[in-house]
Amino acid sequence: MKQPNVADRIIGVIEWLAAISVGIVAANIFISVLLRKFFNTSIPDSYDIGRQLLGILIFWGIAATSYRGGHITVDLVWTNASARGKRLIDVFATLVLLFVVIVQTIMLFDKVRLTYNDNVLTYDLNLPTWPLAAVAWAGDVCAVVLIAIRTWRLVFHPELLEDEHADQRTQE
Repeated sequence: MKQPNVADRIIGVIEWLAAISVGIVAANIFISVLLRKFFNTSIPDSYDIGRQLLGILIFWGIAATSYRGGHITVDLVWTNASARGKRLIDVFATLVLLFVVIVQTIMLFDKVRLTYNDNVLTYDLNLPTWPLAAVAWAGDVCAVVLIAIRTWRLVFHPELLEDEHADQRTQE
């Protein structure tokens, strides 16, 4: 078994952070529902914090799925392409994804900056919301890093990528 390199360790940490954010969102919802149903009370700012946590979940989820290629894809053209064509499609699609996520990351940073400058606070406890927005932005930055690693590996070291299309190749 090969030892994971630095990129593989980064990927592993990012995937774990995405998984942890799923758990935190689920726990927030579960506890809020229990408190409302059985005790007629709620966690202060659970709605505001829940919205922010959902944003964190989305952006860290993008980071986790971008590298592995685990997002929803339509492979109609890819399936009928030659091996060289499949690789070109993969590289092109990953470059487009990289461009889109870089633009998204720049725009999200602007949103974090504006939230900080405008001193946006939660409703109940008047907590600043920018730190949670910054964590979401950090997930987007991680997505850029992972997509860049994936692009590099697709172009120069495709053997280092997990073969997400292995089941389709065995049918050919």
